[in-house]
Amino acid sequence: MGFRASDLERFRDETVPDLLPARLRLLFVGINPGLWTAATGAHFARPGNRFYPALVAAGILPRAPKITVDGMAAADRDLLVARGIGITNLVRRATARADELSREELRAGARDLTALVADRCPPVVAVVGLTAYRRGFDRPRAVSGEQAEALAGARLWVVPNPSGLNAHDTVDSLAEAYAQPARAAGVIA
Repeated sequence: MGFRASDLERFRDETVPDLLPARLRLLFVGINPGLWTAATGAHFARPGNRFYPALVAAGILPRAPKITVDGMAAADRDLLVARGIGITNLVRRATARADELSREELRAGARDLTALVADRCPPVVAVVGLTAYRRGFDRPRAVSGEQAEALAGARLWVVPNPSGLNAHDTVDSLAEAYAQPARAAGVIA
């Protein structure tokens, strides 16, 4: 699967539809779609992103979804839905890097996320990215893990970003972090 940089630039500021099962048990919240995600319409699509390998290592998924230039395979999307796993983003517009987002965009995204969670009532929410969480929710001292306060009634975790730009974490450490909210949501034992 491949795109040239010039191909990806056409997807700047595009949005990607949320993946929201009717029976939503665990909602993962990315920072915003990358250009590769916007180009494919599949969350966490960039090759080398460790999100899906970490879900497999945590036992949340039995296999990593197949993502091509045409998006995620329907059977893999159905697997996520059947497990009650949803995916959305704090900020809807696609950028090449999350650091292109303004504090105001992140704060507006936090308000929108709060409304979504209040409407859809997932029992557990996992925000994927500590810095974005700190800025969006105005929690400059927040640390990874379960947060003391709920988000619109949902238990709230902040987990590490799976991007390759986050060199501090491995697939194994991401899996360990992602397993905690998955256990709380009853997605894994």
